[in-house]
Amino acid sequence: MNRRKSRSLGASSPLNGLGTQDAESRRKRKTTEIWQVLKTRPVDVAALRRMAISEGGLLNDEIRRQVWPRLLNVSEDDIPEQLEPVDRDNNKDFTQVLLDVQRSLRRFPPGMPAEQREGLQEELTDIILRVLVKNPQLHYYQGYHDIVVTFLLVLGERLATALVEKLSTHHLRDFMDPTMDNTKHILNYLMPIIERVNPEVYDFMQQAEVGTIFALSWLITWFGHVLSDFRHVVRLYDFFLACHPLMPIYFAAVIVLHREEEVLDCECDMAMMHHLLSRIPQDLPYETLISRAGDLFVQFPPSELARERNQLTAVSTFKDFELASTQQRPDTVLRQRRKEMQQQQKRALEAQRGTVAVVQPTARRFMRLAVMGLTVALGAAALAVVNSALEWAPKLDLLFP
Repeated sequence: MNRRKSRSLGASSPLNGLGTQDAESRRKRKTTEIWQVLKTRPVDVAALRRMAISEGGLLNDEIRRQVWPRLLNVSEDDIPEQLEPVDRDNNKDFTQVLLDVQRSLRRFPPGMPAEQREGLQEELTDIILRVLVKNPQLHYYQGYHDIVVTFLLVLGERLATALVEKLSTHHLRDFMDPTMDNTKHILNYLMPIIERVNPEVYDFMQQAEVGTIFALSWLITWFGHVLSDFRHVVRLYDFFLACHPLMPIYFAAVIVLHREEEVLDCECDMAMMHHLLSRIPQDLPYETLISRAGDLFVQFPPSELARERNQLTAVSTFKDFELASTQQRPDTVLRQRRKEMQQQQKRALEAQRGTVAVVQPTARRFMRLAVMGLTVALGAAALAVVNSALEWAPKLDLLFP
């Protein structure tokens, strides 16, 4: 079925045109800036959030080991030197956790010696059981181990245990209820976002009755289960840890929007479309999509989507997040970003023509697309996203000792 394609996201990062040498220079400069922030006392957590959101994220695992705890307000000084032993024999979740962990071979680096991998799988099992025993209100779900293994590989068992516990009682709290009701509530934000950006794609998906279950594994594993390249997984974790807990659903939306042509070329059939959407491409333009998700969060905050669709989530943590979202000023942010883009466009045209040029229709279309996809690294959208994260985050201090 051939359909006219009305819109599509750019396939590359706004900075992909830069040469390799310039990109390496930017990377080194950003690395230096991050370490300078980390060395300053008290540490400016808001600055770390902006760096985690901006292009390239936190760059390497050495930096992540320092920054991720601060993004979740976990102080290593408060973590016991010796972790509590785990009683596997009397744990109701042990059998299911063990089965899932044994199926997690592909989540470990290729070529890792079997003995080392098996040791990490033992640690992975213990982290999960330790968190569940300490927090009996939490319920294990299949896919949880995909998140935990990412923290284990980056942080090691001791620090990963502390961060996973904080994450489980906040960002992942709705997924760890006895039922999937609240998880379904969160999935219900997906289609309203798509509808606002591309009604044609939305209508076509509605006609196919595909629903949102295709994105379930994306959401509850923070894409860890569906992405094969560990570098892409940790880059997304940088972004999600620095943002509002609903950011993964915005990222899911931009993946669907990025695949507009595939969606509209697919047969309008539930099974066919579910099959298409559930098989996530591995060569996504991650930086562009991260930027786009940040833009959409500013344009269509969760509070607006919930209010218009009467889809308020039931868990207290997410009510706090929605309250924080209402305090943003997305219109002001967009006006500021649009003004910045217009000024950049004007300067470019003046340089090209030598005069103050009139913006032609093609240029206006470019401007509109550029404003919609403007990288979060430029500042305004990043500031709004960071501010929302700081407002809802549980006991997060702007300055970290």
